[in-house]
Amino acid sequence: MLTIRKATLDDCQLIHKMAWRVFPQTYRDILTPAQNDYMMEWMYSLPNLRKQMTDDGHVYLLAYNETTRQPVGYVSVQPQGKHLFHLQKIYVLPEWQKHHAGSFLFRQAVAYIRQIHPGRCTMELNVNRNNPAVTFYEHMGMHKSRQGDFPIGNGFYMNDYIMTMEIG
Repeated sequence: MLTIRKATLDDCQLIHKMAWRVFPQTYRDILTPAQNDYMMEWMYSLPNLRKQMTDDGHVYLLAYNETTRQPVGYVSVQPQGKHLFHLQKIYVLPEWQKHHAGSFLFRQAVAYIRQIHPGRCTMELNVNRNNPAVTFYEHMGMHKSRQGDFPIGNGFYMNDYIMTMEIG
């Protein structure tokens, strides 16, 4: 059984620590080590996590094992317009993958969006075109709406599908 709670700035270290366990493993066969290191700094350094939460409107939700009270993963949602939200991040620690923690986090993100935006809206996310998670998102009700190669700095690109889901 899993529980969820909204992260605070005090949780930046925990998110950082979890990211270092899951992100490099997730992308080891997709990104070069140099791009992986760049993206970890870009997305998960402590100053950047704090900036995301204080300046950029990211809301992180943390999932915990109810029995052990140990964290199992996180999801981040960011408003991007009046009726548009972006699922920025959703990651599950390796030992919790294949135990429905990802679908739990996904449903919690949708519930959070419904809570703060009771009307119809759209949720989007970027997912690397070579990431097996594409099928997970399709299973959760998302569809590929477009794709692109998005420059992120340092000569690196995110080669992503943009997936979309209507909420409400």
